Amino acid sequence: MHELRRDILLGRWIAVLSESKEPSEYYLPPDKGIAERSCVLCSGRERETPSEITSIRRPGTLPNTPGWWVRAIPSFKPVFQVEGDLGRRGVGIYDRMNSIGANEILIESPEHNVKPEDMGLEQMIRVITLYRDRIADLNKDLRLRYILIFKNSKLDPDETFFHPTSSLVATPVIPKRIKDELENAKQYYDYKERCIFCDIIREELRVGDRVILETRNFLCFCPYSSAFPFESWIIPKRHSCDFHEISNEEIEDMGFTLMSVLKNLRGLFKVEPPFNYFIHTAPNRVPRRNHWHTLGEDFHWHIEIIPRLIRRSGFEWGSGFFILTTSPEKAAKYLREVG
Repeated sequence: MHELRRDILLGRWIAVLSESKEPSEYYLPPDKGIAERSCVLCSGRERETPSEITSIRRPGTLPNTPGWWVRAIPSFKPVFQVEGDLGRRGVGIYDRMNSIGANEILIESPEHNVKPEDMGLEQMIRVITLYRDRIADLNKDLRLRYILIFKNSKLDPDETFFHPTSSLVATPVIPKRIKDELENAKQYYDYKERCIFCDIIREELRVGDRVILETRNFLCFCPYSSAFPFESWIIPKRHSCDFHEISNEEIEDMGFTLMSVLKNLRGLFKVEPPFNYFIHTAPNRVPRRNHWHTLGEDFHWHIEIIPRLIRRSGFEWGSGFFILTTSPEKAAKYLREVG
């Protein structure tokens, strides 16, 4: 089984694979793409994947058969595994535990070359509904502390699948990046007695220069101190710390907002740039209900969309002091005016 090791200096956890790669494995030529006929994630090849966890499909069709619109399956090579116990233990001054959790592939389209944002609003609604349902289900497992849904697009030269997918990873610890965000939001609330995200929404609406799109339920904007050029966030106007509590009306609105910003990003650069997006939501509060009792007031779930347009310098990686090559105000203007 894989294991997790704690970085004693930075306080973050690292997943260590049980079978380490040889040095030669890192120098394979990049894959140029996988033809549609060889993609096991396409409709019609359901028997070649792990059995589906859940799906949204046409009425009358059976699990693990064609007829689905979106589908969740276990990862082919999971780092985190549902079976087993945490086995927390110490090794000298270090901490270690088993790699308990979940790795899932969220298949966003039955078609190999058709992205959900190109299939229309109904498909985006299905994708977001799948996100919500998987988080709600995994939150019932008290061993799991955090569930992250994210998308990698055109980022990894060793990527196995080129089918439209997102990923879900559930971990038995709260990742350091998430914990910092939670703690900083709590400190802000303790000082001002207001949610920092709600304050950001009010300020961005007041100024307006960084707003990309506003709908009835969501605000999409380029953050004031973005770490990446053309970075954008989508935040619900209704204060809520848990993504899985999103309403059906908000799902439809979020589908429209996410579809719009992804299309605008592609239209702006004339080709889809490499990007990530991820949903930051509240951790599973059941195991430590008392510790996170203020999250309902001080945290606010949101989506961060990060285009990967530049290479970082040694100064940036070494210091964490990022250099932004396009201002958020200009980026928002360009994204608003795509067309």
